[in-house]
Amino acid sequence: MCDQTFMAATFGPCDSCSKASPLMNIYIKSEATNYCSFCMEVMACQGLTKGESLASLKKESDSLKKKLEEERGKLNDVELHQVAEKVELVGALSIKTRRVLKGHGNKVLCTDWCKDRRRLVSSSQDGKVIVWDAFTLNKGSDALNAAQISNTRHIQLCSCCVYVDEHGVTLPCTWVMACAYAPSGCAVACGGLDNKCSVIPLSLDSTENLAAKKKSVAMHTNYVSGCTFTSSDMQLLTSSGDGTCALWDVESGQLLQSFHGHTADILSLDLAPSETGNTFVSGGCDMKANVWDMRSGQNIQSFESHESDINCVKYYPSGDAFASASDDATCRFYDLRADREVAVYQKDSVIFGATSVDFSLSGRLLFAGYNDYTINVWDALKGTRVSILFGHENRVSSVRVSPDGTALCSASWDNTLRIWA
Repeated sequence: MCDQTFMAATFGPCDSCSKASPLMNIYIKSEATNYCSFCMEVMACQGLTKGESLASLKKESDSLKKKLEEERGKLNDVELHQVAEKVELVGALSIKTRRVLKGHGNKVLCTDWCKDRRRLVSSSQDGKVIVWDAFTLNKGSDALNAAQISNTRHIQLCSCCVYVDEHGVTLPCTWVMACAYAPSGCAVACGGLDNKCSVIPLSLDSTENLAAKKKSVAMHTNYVSGCTFTSSDMQLLTSSGDGTCALWDVESGQLLQSFHGHTADILSLDLAPSETGNTFVSGGCDMKANVWDMRSGQNIQSFESHESDINCVKYYPSGDAFASASDDATCRFYDLRADREVAVYQKDSVIFGATSVDFSLSGRLLFAGYNDYTINVWDALKGTRVSILFGHENRVSSVRVSPDGTALCSASWDNTLRIWA
């Protein structure tokens, strides 16, 4: 995300010296604290013992990381593509644009499918969240007609109000960077540069007053970059530019657990695909992908092989691995059981950053969106590219496979979404 057209920064009085300056957000005993850079350095030096310095501690940290990589290397017996040599090649793919969804007036930043496999929600820089009907009910004809948009419901997120059909709900936010469907399909969550994540109920009753039901659930100290519901509508997981993730109770808005370990903006998160799963993965501008235990709030695994910002992380369907997409023009595959990277998806001809990834239902294919307006389809086992999807006219910001695996939705900075099948 190095060429994004916005910058979010915190400026105000330092909690230590009270001078107005750019602030760095840190957590001391789980309490958010804003210090200027000078006070941060003073605080760090105060904790040093005799003979220690920041330089010596950094050297020791680098040494421990090197030893960890050496121990991981001892368990590295075979590469994934070597194991997959005897696996049959993926047959020719015939994936085409079946429908173009037009309605946003600016860059589409995020999208998510409803579990009913029919509806999806998208959010945009224009301050709107739109709930779409991804296909029609016409039988015997093309169910994904690219020329038709039906049954859309608009939610306007701006300094004025939020519009769901004829309902208005106040939500002062323009850049809506994150959105997610609730498991029940009865609500959507969204957040962005207002540092909040709100849950908005959906209803077919046009007379219902949604303004009274709209709820601000999460509050960070910087922009909200991602959100997802857990296995129920009652808990919401968020990631933020303040370098933290947080688990919230939707009903009360109470913070249930916070997750501290990233040293820069977190850009993406994904929940383990299990009803009883208690882990999630996050990736960010510190080039780290961290796996977290939601019960304890602890960082249980960390991977640092990327060379630039990690824009997206996505679990493998089995939950035993995950993929990441980065500005370094690569996608990478990490096996949690082996505790290491097992595959890199790259080509010399691919020089633009990868923005988003998702797996096919079987896990054999990896779909990746790029800054060069394309979607590359990779063989997840062999590490080879099997297809390129063309159609968007600007950066592809999000790719999401439908819950039943029959369609792919891509969102782009060209203001549109595309349904591929």
